[in-house]
Amino acid sequence: MNDTFHLIEKQFLDRLSALSPTGTVAKAGRVATSCDGVVMIEGLQDVKNGELIFLGEDRYALALNLEHDMVGAVLLSGENEVSAGDFAYATHRIAAVPVGEATLGRVLNPLGHPLDGGPVVESNVYRNLESPAPTIWQRAKVDSPLQTGVKAIDSIVPIGKGQRELIIGDRQTGKSALCIDAIINQKGKDVICVYVAIGQKSSTIRKVIDDLNEHGAMDYTVVVAATAAHSASLQYLAPYTGTAIAEEFMYRGKDCLIVYDDLSKHAVAYRTISLLLKRPSGREAYPGDIFYLHSRLLERSAHLSPALGGGSMTALPVVETLSGDISAYIPTNVISITDGQIYLESELFHAGIRPAINVGLSVSRVGSAAQCNAIKKVSKQIRLDLAHYREMTLFARFGADLDQQTKATLARGERLTESLKQGRYKTKSVCDMTAELYVVTHKTILEGVPTDKVQPLMEALLQTLHREQGDMMRRIEQEGDFAPADIELVAEYAKKLVAAMQ
Repeated sequence: MNDTFHLIEKQFLDRLSALSPTGTVAKAGRVATSCDGVVMIEGLQDVKNGELIFLGEDRYALALNLEHDMVGAVLLSGENEVSAGDFAYATHRIAAVPVGEATLGRVLNPLGHPLDGGPVVESNVYRNLESPAPTIWQRAKVDSPLQTGVKAIDSIVPIGKGQRELIIGDRQTGKSALCIDAIINQKGKDVICVYVAIGQKSSTIRKVIDDLNEHGAMDYTVVVAATAAHSASLQYLAPYTGTAIAEEFMYRGKDCLIVYDDLSKHAVAYRTISLLLKRPSGREAYPGDIFYLHSRLLERSAHLSPALGGGSMTALPVVETLSGDISAYIPTNVISITDGQIYLESELFHAGIRPAINVGLSVSRVGSAAQCNAIKKVSKQIRLDLAHYREMTLFARFGADLDQQTKATLARGERLTESLKQGRYKTKSVCDMTAELYVVTHKTILEGVPTDKVQPLMEALLQTLHREQGDMMRRIEQEGDFAPADIELVAEYAKKLVAAMQ
């Protein structure tokens, strides 16, 4: 009896030892509370900030609060499917998205999933949503222009590759339109564009995508969208996803343009998350690290040194103001981070001056270093002339008798203001912009021309130059220079058209 028992026991132990261990042991915690897309998890150790937490059945959360005995996380999906008592597992993976060529022409959510009805993005390369910004020694000087095709920007507040230029103004003043024009103008210039839509209506985002498709811009553009219907956590992640996608191209030596539309809604989403995580609130209920939220995002835009390939990422963050208050909390924060701002004014917009750029409050801290020689030569006096015109306009409102010199200054300012008006999606090439700006800033060529005749005159001039002096226009476009012989030719053609008009 005992021998039989020992024999069976030995056979069992032999079979048990022959089994290969295939299972894994994972530390698990439990969801203590789940409310409004925020979960508090107890019993989960060794979790990193920004780590993905697995909640079962393709549900994930992002760890943001690391307390002594509790982990606070925001749900990335399945808000109504997670309840107290559910198991939670640490993945030891930082949130990342697919990047590379496979993302071009796609519309993605902040997790990298397609929103355009197309197939899943298949890429062998992933980048973390959060990554360190380039160091001081890894950066190069911003000295190459990024042409937006908007005369008022390229001549007065030029943008360089690797710069961060803030677009700020009240709602419905043309902020998004300027950014879309800048993206459309990159066609054929070997610049990758990323448009990040944060908290906007789905219909608005669809309109943007249709416009980009209509102008052939989606071939080199990636759209990252977190609509108003998405959770605050996805709206919070959206700009970091867009930056990770653009960073991949930058480190490959390419030039990128990224638009954050807009960071005001991004700050509100982060405030919502922080309040739900019971973080201490500060001014306007924003958390204390709201400045760090945007600084660590925008500092990732740079012009890399030649040793790292010389790529660049140019950022156009958008911030919405309330009744023109640029001294509010979020606007002043972002202004202090960026390399200049383009301020769009409601009064100018409603007066028909579009783009409604306020020259006095708009500035580029890179300046003429980011302008090509051609535009630099013809735009030196534009800011001063416009400022002088605005000053004289205020003086003329009092109904005082004006001398001939003041009247001439006002007439010249009116013509300059009229020439800087530009329709939506009607971007200008460097050669066209150079010819127009030279003629309109010349003190005598347009003297006596009525304001309403300026735009037709400019269109006729450009058509004539392209028809009869095509080689000169192509040379200006390619070389970015405006030679004295070119200046004489443009002046001659302009004077003939003015004489014919009069």
